[in-house]
Amino acid sequence: MRLDDYIEDLEPDEEAERRRLAKEKSYAITDHLADFERKFDDALSGDTLVGSTAPSIFVGRSNYPDIPVGLLSPVGDEDAAAEYVTDGDWYQQGYAIDDVLQRRTGLLNSSKRANVDSPSIASRMTPSVDDVWDGFVGVQREVAIADRPVDLEIGLDDKPDLGLDAGTDVATPRGPRANASNAELRENPYVPRPVKKTLEDDDWQAQGAMTYLYRRGFDVYEINSILSAGALGQTEQRRLVPTRWSITAVDDTVGKFLRGRIRNAPSIDEVQVWANEYVGNRYWIVLAPGNWEFELVEMKAPGSIWNPDPEDNIWMASASEGYEGRSSYVEETAGAYYAARLGVLEHLESIGRQAKCLVLREVSDDYWAPVGVWQVRESVRNAFEGEYGEAETFHDAVSGVASRLPVSYARLRRKSELAAGLQSNLSAFSTPD
Repeated sequence: MRLDDYIEDLEPDEEAERRRLAKEKSYAITDHLADFERKFDDALSGDTLVGSTAPSIFVGRSNYPDIPVGLLSPVGDEDAAAEYVTDGDWYQQGYAIDDVLQRRTGLLNSSKRANVDSPSIASRMTPSVDDVWDGFVGVQREVAIADRPVDLEIGLDDKPDLGLDAGTDVATPRGPRANASNAELRENPYVPRPVKKTLEDDDWQAQGAMTYLYRRGFDVYEINSILSAGALGQTEQRRLVPTRWSITAVDDTVGKFLRGRIRNAPSIDEVQVWANEYVGNRYWIVLAPGNWEFELVEMKAPGSIWNPDPEDNIWMASASEGYEGRSSYVEETAGAYYAARLGVLEHLESIGRQAKCLVLREVSDDYWAPVGVWQVRESVRNAFEGEYGEAETFHDAVSGVASRLPVSYARLRRKSELAAGLQSNLSAFSTPD
């Protein structure tokens, strides 16, 4: 499909309706929290949360290396515990921002303090994380490596602190929190064989173990949880990893693995433009013939998350890499960079090709609360499920998309290395005869 026809097809009433629905911003979070409090009182027996089912864990980063480690469990909806796990299913089910916040307000974070290298902050002489399979940290690790939600009993020191932590651009929001005194398993979790293999190999570096699990069909969401719990890597290197850090680490590691897989692959032979929109974020993905290059440019509207001043200008950020990748961490676009890059690399690896890639992310004021970097990953992943527009050159593709952006083409070129290099490198982006 020609690019101009492709862009024109993005204008139907269906798109306008999606944007209208996105504007129906819900302020009913306090109602969700009140409902949680009622369910919590029913589920509590003395100071023990009985019949609890934990589908996932959370590892904080405050006061590192003595950090909060938590078990996340739905209260009053234990039979649907798997639906509270952050993963690609949320995108497939069309979760809106309010759906995500409702899930998070129904999920209790029962936490204790622990040292990243040992399960107790009372003594640095306690066993390393690798040796611990009992106590609160041990139970947390069992939950992380299990293939399904685990039934538990959790002892609490106090009632939960009701409220919603807005989260970050990487991690999802967090709901009610309570200090835990202990946790006990009520069943023997099933651990998949590939996970057992990585646990039993004391000399396997974390990066190799992560890519092994990915190749065995584990998605980055599952690998992230296992890494957070200190269950990957060489024995002396294993430690608890804050969730926010582990999300980016897994996206980066798997992305590097996939980049290696396409390193000697032939290039795509046409310029393609793909697009997707989700929870107030629109993504344009331009692929062009050539060796691997990648850049993410973010444009955040006034009144949106991370640019809250309604009178401010469009906020822009960018980061890029060449054929050899990056040698330093991305600061400006942070976790979104690695999540978007992963989605692109998965697509290219699946078709056995490489390409130059420019991802443009528009954040509108419809993005009124953060839901986590998973929406970046899934939006880019699923952009490749539809049709794409074709352009004669990379210049035509970027200039065509620029007409739909909230910033001028000139400003985009000032921020984007790939767009700025158009005039001097047009021949490299031209479609071969």
